[in-house]
Amino acid sequence: MPSPITVRRQASVVTMTYLRAAQRYWIFPSLAVGGASPTIFMVHGFRGDHHGLLRIIEELPTHRVVVPDLPGFGQSEALEGVHDVDAYARFVGFSLAELGLGSDTVLLGHSFGSIVASRWAADHPSAIAALILINPICEPALEGSNRLASTAAALYYRVGAALPERLGVALLGNPLIVLGMSSMMAKTRDRALRKYIHGQHISYFSKYASRRVLLEAFQASITGTVRDSAARLAMPVLLIAAEKDDLGSVAGQHALAGLIPHARLEIIDGVGHLVHYETPHVAARLIESFLGGTHE
Repeated sequence: MPSPITVRRQASVVTMTYLRAAQRYWIFPSLAVGGASPTIFMVHGFRGDHHGLLRIIEELPTHRVVVPDLPGFGQSEALEGVHDVDAYARFVGFSLAELGLGSDTVLLGHSFGSIVASRWAADHPSAIAALILINPICEPALEGSNRLASTAAALYYRVGAALPERLGVALLGNPLIVLGMSSMMAKTRDRALRKYIHGQHISYFSKYASRRVLLEAFQASITGTVRDSAARLAMPVLLIAAEKDDLGSVAGQHALAGLIPHARLEIIDGVGHLVHYETPHVAARLIESFLGGTHE
């Protein structure tokens, strides 16, 4: 059997200009023979890039998948304005329009991407067929049980942005700090998988355009939640949450589901905020089941 950590799907890479800034997209063609499954447009989380969603993409071979690096992260250039939820939501709208993705498209967001995706979906309820949120942000970071850690993280990003350039960059990209963050989020006991996760974070967690972008995006990630848009989500919505998610309690996820008119909540046991790395196969089966039901 191939390694569970192997990613084999190949993508074409497209660059488009948005507000005078070059944005990079990875487009994975469907491997299905015959009937086509809906295209899925994916939005990654804070401080990540498209790499974080590759394991889930690997598990959805019959779907055409489009995943960009959000502006200011990975290989996409920063915008001139503030990198907040509204800015990223507008970027999603631009991307869907420019790529010709119509109302049969499925929009998916992970973590901070769940805030962005739900904001755009709420503002454009007839523009997509369904919304999928993985590790959705259901509680304000500074109000939940993890508020002390969130407060410490806020201080870390503010100090990193305020220090002289060389010191600030060194602090924000310090591999020991990144490894510490990764170790706290990873719940798996599989040593090979933990090594893979840490390697991903070390490789891609510091691929951001500037300290300004990082701080702006972080502030957006800790002040917004999916709850802000929940009541206006008119399409079918799948919430894939996790039993041990430090950024969203099970009770909080149930409360969020109760605010969404047509929500289906699935809780994956034994995993935390890294469903996209630790249990992509489980998430993919839940996605397939959900999408099958939306077209009955």
